[in-house]
Amino acid sequence: MNLLAFGDVCGEAGLRIAEAKLRPLKHFYGSDICVVNGENADVLGLRPEQSRRLFDAGAEVVTLGNHVWNRPQIIPELNDNPYLLRPLNYGGPVPGEGTARLLLRSGRCMTVACLLGRLHCEWNADNPFRVLEALIKNRPDDLFAVDFHAEATSEKVALAHCFDGRVSAVFGTHTHVQTSDERVLPGGTGFICDLGMTGPAHSVLGVRAEQSVAAFLGGVPQRYESPLTAAVMEGAVFEIDEKTGKCLRVERLRIEE
Repeated sequence: MNLLAFGDVCGEAGLRIAEAKLRPLKHFYGSDICVVNGENADVLGLRPEQSRRLFDAGAEVVTLGNHVWNRPQIIPELNDNPYLLRPLNYGGPVPGEGTARLLLRSGRCMTVACLLGRLHCEWNADNPFRVLEALIKNRPDDLFAVDFHAEATSEKVALAHCFDGRVSAVFGTHTHVQTSDERVLPGGTGFICDLGMTGPAHSVLGVRAEQSVAAFLGGVPQRYESPLTAAVMEGAVFEIDEKTGKCLRVERLRIEE
């Protein structure tokens, strides 16, 4: 099977390129599952109508991250849609689910998990290593793909090595900068430290450049906006053996509008 995963969708430009390119890419790669991080579709958060646009575009699973609660109107959608995921390691009685199970053609199930990093990202989250360990023990027959929404590259690489051979794929999100370290680890886990961004190419991580520059120069805080410029779509495709759960190949993707 082929698993497609795309990095943080940013603003209208990101939504637009996802709607235009997602289904053709799924057809080209013969993809069984497509995971899209929708964390920044509304710049800092996700609104229900944007979530529906990503599913209509072809995503089987939409993941979120540290901005999940920035748009409280998404909460009913989190409760109603089992394929819209908030981070699994948010402890306590929070809305929604952190995993989604999908039936594969082989008859096996793949669990897609959304996890949040703690180092320089979200100190209030439970330990993602221990949460993932418990999940795997509870579903011993499943294949696993993990969106690790984290800031620190060390935390992402460490988690991939910790679960090498026990999960099929680990792909990082959150930094909006695609890394060139895609590989299959010795135990058979496909990994890339960060998928990158699906959004305006000429921006600062999806935000209007002049706004970001002004913020670094000490300007008055303002609501960030995403420019409506030509977009880029960044992600990766993981070729996975459904029988063994091992990843056979990882290909980094970057599609320009």
